[in-house]
Amino acid sequence: MADITLISGSTLGSAEYVAEHLAELLEQQGFSTDVQRGPQLDELPQIGIWLLVSSAHGAGELTDNLQPLFKQISDRKADLSQVRYCAIVTVDRILVDRSAKRIGEMLQIDITEHDIPEDPTEIWLAPWVELLN
Repeated sequence: MADITLISGSTLGSAEYVAEHLAELLEQQGFSTDVQRGPQLDELPQIGIWLLVSSAHGAGELTDNLQPLFKQISDRKADLSQVRYCAIVTVDRILVDRSAKRIGEMLQIDITEHDIPEDPTEIWLAPWVELLN
């Protein structure tokens, strides 16, 4: 099992690039990672650390490839009390409702302010890693 499971939800691919970039940076720091793109609940560890990376669209709705996962979490009333997580962008509420424990502050990236969305994640990552210990 990976130390950190990165879950990406993307419409145009930018969140996937961010997740892959974060995985590389985390691996350089000695963590094992597993990047999942729009996984089903059964494909994710129910114990450990989830780092969700998602783009938002419309009025902050989940991306199409993450909607089935969050529907499964809600419908099954999944016990995520052994999951620690952090979210980059907007996937927060359902996890809190299912007792998952957020690690640190959520990162929001406004692509109109950052030409390269990976750049602000590098600044955010170091303090977040400190919270894992």
